Amino acid sequence: MKQWMERMAGTDRLGITLTRWGLIVVLLWIGGLKVFKYEADGIVPFVANSPTMSFFYKYPAPEYKNHMNPEGALILANREWHERNRTYLFSYGLGAVIVIYGLMLALHPWLPQVAAVGGLLVAIMSVVTLSFLVTTPESWVPPLGDTEHGFPYLSGRGRLVVKDAIMLGAGLVVMADSARAYLRKTNGNR
Repeated sequence: MKQWMERMAGTDRLGITLTRWGLIVVLLWIGGLKVFKYEADGIVPFVANSPTMSFFYKYPAPEYKNHMNPEGALILANREWHERNRTYLFSYGLGAVIVIYGLMLALHPWLPQVAAVGGLLVAIMSVVTLSFLVTTPESWVPPLGDTEHGFPYLSGRGRLVVKDAIMLGAGLVVMADSARAYLRKTNGNR
C-alpha cells in the first residue's frame, strides 16, 4: 500500500500540468464560442438577472424569456431583439476576456507572474459564475407539475454553473504553482 501511495504522491506535477492545460483549453474554447449567437443567447438569463451585470443589457429581466432561442433554432425576430438588447456585443467582450485569461495561463513557462495573475482572475471569474446559482431563477428546475423542483434540483443551466466550483479550485492551484515558479526564477533557484 505504501508503494502505491508514494507513486500517487509523485503525480502532483502531472496533475498541476493537466489542470493548467485543461483550464487553457476550456477557457479558449468557451471564450471563443462567445462570438457565436447561440452561445450569447444562452448566457442571457445569467447576465440579465445578475445585480452586477444586468446594466450591460438594454432590457431588464425577465423580458428575455419571450426572446430565447433554443439551441439550434433560428428565430429571426428573437435574434433582432438580442441585437437591440446588446446581447451579442456583451458576449464578444466577455469572450475576449475569457480568451485572455486562457492565454495568460499559457504564458506560465515564460512569464509565470502573468500566469499567476491569470489563475487569480480565473478564480474570481468562477466566484462570479457561482453567484448565478443565487441570482438566476433558471438555475433550478421550475415548478411545472413535478414535485422535484427548486432547490436542490439543478436545471441544465444550474449544472453548468456548479461546475465552476472546480474551476475555482483549479484557478487557485495554477495561481499558486505559477507564483512558486516566479519566486524560484527570481531567486535564481531554477
